[in-house]
Amino acid sequence: MRKRISPQPQRESPSANTAWLDLEALARVEVTSEDAAHPIESALLTVGATGWRAQSPGEQTIRLLFDCAQSVRRIRLVFREENEARTQEFVLRWSPTVDGSSREILRQQYHFSLSGATEEIEDYRVELEDVVALEITIIPNISGVDAYASLAELRLAGNGE
Repeated sequence: MRKRISPQPQRESPSANTAWLDLEALARVEVTSEDAAHPIESALLTVGATGWRAQSPGEQTIRLLFDCAQSVRRIRLVFREENEARTQEFVLRWSPTVDGSSREILRQQYHFSLSGATEEIEDYRVELEDVVALEITIIPNISGVDAYASLAELRLAGNGE
C-alpha cells in the first residue's frame, strides 16, 4: 500500500482573501441615530472596528449612498448581543438610484440568547449591478420591547472579490 500524509490545509478567516470595498472612499452614510461611543464608522472600517450602536431604542436604518454605481457580489454582516435575549429582524435593500424605490434583497430574523447565541454572522453571495444605494433596516426586538440596534460589521465586495 502506498501512503502519503498530507499537511492539513490551513483554515482562513472568511474575510482573509476578500477585497472589500473601501466604503470610506466610495460612499457616504446616513444613519437614523448613533451612540457617540459607537459611531457607524466602527462597523464599516476594516481596521480598529468596535461596531455601531444606535443612540435610541427601536427600528434603525443605515443607508450607504455610493458616489458612483457599484457592482456588489458579497455582503457580510455581523451582529453581536451579549446583554439581553431578543429576536432581531433586519431587512437588506438596494436601489440603482438615490431617490428611487428600493428592492428587497432579503429579510432575516435571529434570536440572541445569553446561553450561547450571542453572535449572528451572515455572508451572502449576490449579483447586484449599478448599486447606488444600499440600506439595512434593523428592528432590534420584534416583540416591541425597547432594545438598541447594533451592527458589529458590514462589509461589501465587488467584482474583484
